[in-house]
Amino acid sequence: MDKRSLGKTGEMLSIVGFGGILVMNETAEHSAAFVAEAVNQWGINYFDVAPSYGNAEEMLGPALEPYRSGVFLACKTGKRDAAGAEEELNRSLKRMRTDHFDTYQLHAVTTLEDVAKIMGPGGALETFVKAREAGKVRFLGFSAHSEAAALALMAQFDFDTILFPFNWSSWLKEGFGPAVMTRAVEKEMGIFALKTLAKRAWAEGEEHDWSKTWYKPVETYEEARLATRFTLSQPVTAGVSPGHIELFRWLCQAAVEFQPITAEELATLRTWAADLKTIFPQG
Repeated sequence: MDKRSLGKTGEMLSIVGFGGILVMNETAEHSAAFVAEAVNQWGINYFDVAPSYGNAEEMLGPALEPYRSGVFLACKTGKRDAAGAEEELNRSLKRMRTDHFDTYQLHAVTTLEDVAKIMGPGGALETFVKAREAGKVRFLGFSAHSEAAALALMAQFDFDTILFPFNWSSWLKEGFGPAVMTRAVEKEMGIFALKTLAKRAWAEGEEHDWSKTWYKPVETYEEARLATRFTLSQPVTAGVSPGHIELFRWLCQAAVEFQPITAEELATLRTWAADLKTIFPQG
């Protein structure tokens, strides 16, 4: 699998990231097998996890331990205050059986109120900076689910990485993502993409045939291939996998076959997106 540079960090990472939800609620044996497949078969060297992913840390920590020295490990905190973030960081380090994270991220920042808490006195950013000084984390980043929050965070601090939903249906139908991408590129950040294989919101009363995704993912490999080509044709380092091994394999295969998306394929995706209820509706 190809690798790309991660902003100004000097790191070269696989263009697919292993999302920790893959091992949530799996057995230790399955977790170890999924990680081994990712590293040995697909060439994945970027892993991402969070304490809010159920028991993912407890499953991923032991499974990843044999490979830890050769991979880039990202973790997150949903806490907005310094004390809570410090407690969560230390617990995650213990569960993941490591002495540091390569990037530590504010998780799912959505509102400007969140941003104000994080950046204010006693906010989580204080813990982030101290953790970097102490060697517990190498780089600082955030994930966000709104353009307003992402732009506000980038305006107030020089984060190293951003994890954001750069997704074909929301981008093409709603215009959700381009403004954030432009600013992150201007700041020379390492850019990770969430929701690469997301298609639409679940319909009311619809059976959720994928239990670990809060959205309806792509339904065929052809959809997965075009969705992947869309995201990887943007100036991103990597797309992070959804939470099911079948979807992870689709993403990996599409990444291995990656070619920049064509104008004709963009038109196809735009047509597909036109009638969808997207997961990040605007207005």
